[in-house]
Amino acid sequence: MIEIYSDSMYDCIKGVGVLKTGKSSTGAVDIVKEFMSAKSDIIFKLLFGDELNKDLLITFLMAVLELPLSEFAHIEITDPHSKRKYKKDKLAILDIKVKTATGKIINIEIQVQVALATRTRIVFYNARLMAEQLVKGDDYDNVKKVISIIIAGDTLLPEHTHYHDKFVLYSPETKTQLTDIIEFHTLELSKLPKESDGTDLCNWLEFINADSEEDLKMLAKKSPKMKAPVKKLLKLNQDEHARALYEAREKQRRDHTTMVNHARREGIKEGILEGEQKKAINTAKYLLGINTPVEHIIGATGLTKKEIESL
Repeated sequence: MIEIYSDSMYDCIKGVGVLKTGKSSTGAVDIVKEFMSAKSDIIFKLLFGDELNKDLLITFLMAVLELPLSEFAHIEITDPHSKRKYKKDKLAILDIKVKTATGKIINIEIQVQVALATRTRIVFYNARLMAEQLVKGDDYDNVKKVISIIIAGDTLLPEHTHYHDKFVLYSPETKTQLTDIIEFHTLELSKLPKESDGTDLCNWLEFINADSEEDLKMLAKKSPKMKAPVKKLLKLNQDEHARALYEAREKQRRDHTTMVNHARREGIKEGILEGEQKKAINTAKYLLGINTPVEHIIGATGLTKKEIESL
């Protein structure tokens, strides 16, 4: 038997990595690096988008989709990961696109934070993947089915509590399906049950949602099927090139959050000043209406003489 675990001091406060120190067997002080979770889009891509890990990808897709086994007899990752490419373009789109044996297109995307327009964007991307298949003169019958899988860290669908949902085009009145050429699957990590329901899909989502090596260790003990992906993710955590990409991605994410928060604060500040200006103008108009001397209005509102005279 291959031993895939070792004592670890990884620790992670949800969403924030923590560095800890400890002594090795030689007495030297070691710095334990932040655990790189599969929830990170770059780690997810490096793990499932690797040609060498097709077996993991296929097993995951089989847990999500109701497709015949023959569809996975041959799959093609249409944009396999390239660490060199990521180094040049750290803002690259990190979806995983797969083509099945019969040409069906599967797009997998992970979003830890859900934006307001995420649901609309999913539909837009799906439609674009359909449109990209056609060139001038092509027959619509040649368009292959497009399946979108969105893995969300936050709640995407507050309307219900199911962690997996499937959407197709159908009539709500007659329950008639218009076509099966479009299909959406939502996987919401925030809705995972406290106790696993025992399904392969639940195990995979717990794997993706794991925040520490200890979480992975417990999952592998509970579900032997998950030993292989756990081993590969732990190995990826020891890869310095993967860590450099992960840290660059996290820095980009933090910088973006900082800029958004700064813009929001400035916007609020600007809104307050604008509101105060409007209030001062309205007060000045009232005082002018009751023949208050301009000098008094200046003192009461803070407006300049020119601003008051222009009212």
